Amino acid sequence: MEKLHILTPVKDSIETALRTIKSVMESDIQVEFTYTVYNDFSSDETTEILEKESERLGFTLFNLKSVTMHPSPNYLLILQIAQHGANFENAHMLIVESDVIVQKNTIQQLYDSITTLDKAGMIAAVTTDMNGKANFPYLYAQKYKQGILNTHKRLSFCCTLLTKSFLSSFNFDTLNPEKNWFEDYISTKSIELGFKNYLLTSLPVVHFDNGSRQLKILKFLQSLKH
Repeated sequence: MEKLHILTPVKDSIETALRTIKSVMESDIQVEFTYTVYNDFSSDETTEILEKESERLGFTLFNLKSVTMHPSPNYLLILQIAQHGANFENAHMLIVESDVIVQKNTIQQLYDSITTLDKAGMIAAVTTDMNGKANFPYLYAQKYKQGILNTHKRLSFCCTLLTKSFLSSFNFDTLNPEKNWFEDYISTKSIELGFKNYLLTSLPVVHFDNGSRQLKILKFLQSLKH
C-alpha cells in the first residue's frame, strides 16, 4: 500500500499554525499517512504548546534544535529530512504550510490525482482568501477556469504534493545550502527531469493574510534571484 508523508514547518504564529494542524488532523484521509510538524526554533511558549497539542492530537513533533544549531529558517534541512523519510518508505510527500487551512477532502483529492495526471512531479492546491478568491501566490489563477492547470510557473509549497517518482529522481541534499527558499528551483527541476507540474484550480485551500505574508513575498522575491 502506498503511503503519504505530510509535513508542516512552524515558526511561532501559534494560533494560525494550530488551525493548520487541526485542519490536517481532521481531514478525511484513506491512504496510510504520517504527519510531522517541524518546529523551527519557535519560542519556548510555542514549543510547549506544540508539545501538548502533539500528545492531544496525535501528530509527530520534530524540534529542529535537537539536530542543528543553525538559526531559522531551516527550510532546506526540513526538506532534506522529510525527503529521506519519504524515500525510505517509498512515500509521496505533501507540504502544508502553517498559514493554510485544508478542507476535509483536500489531502485525499491531491493524493487521488496522482494516478489521473500524466507524469506528475508536483501537484498544488490553489490558495484563496476566505471568500474563495485566488490570492498570493496564485493570483494568476484568477484568469483561468476551475480545473487542472499544467503549468511551467513556479509552484508554491503552500499546499503541494511531491510525488515519490520525483522525490526518487532528485536529491534535495544537492540543493544550495547558502539559499533559504527552493520552490522556484524545485519546480523547475521537476520539469527538467521530464515531470509535469499541476495547479488544481478547482481544489482551494484558505491562505491567511497575516504576518507571514511578508515573509512569503520576501521568499518569492529571493527565489527569483536563484
